[in-house]
Amino acid sequence: MARNQFRTPEIKEFDEKVVQVNRVSKKTKGGNRSGFSVLVVVGDKKGRVGVGLGKAPDVLSSIKKAVRKAKKRLVTIPLKGTTIPFKIVYKKGAAIVLLKPAPKGTGVIAGGAVRAVVEAAGIRDVVSKIMGSDN
Repeated sequence: MARNQFRTPEIKEFDEKVVQVNRVSKKTKGGNRSGFSVLVVVGDKKGRVGVGLGKAPDVLSSIKKAVRKAKKRLVTIPLKGTTIPFKIVYKKGAAIVLLKPAPKGTGVIAGGAVRAVVEAAGIRDVVSKIMGSDN
């Protein structure tokens, strides 16, 4: 106990947000093997953001894996003040994600996972819409 007393607290470079925790199981010869799948978003609120998916038998180690993967996959998002400089449309499979710049004071109008990514990137005024797939 005395060992940790003089330890300096870590200064975190990125904010971490757990978006989704999913309990999964695999059917094997010996029965079911259960585990967890965790989706994490990390960001520095200055335009850098990353998303990672971690899978492990317990929640804590899957969160650690997801954070490690998210930090490896960082992307830089261009910022113009508190919003984005132009409209962004991203298509993946049947899903379409639409991000539009908004005037100062509008706030983040986004749902679920998009809100977590946008806030981690440091965008404070944006309007978003997810169309197509619910996944």
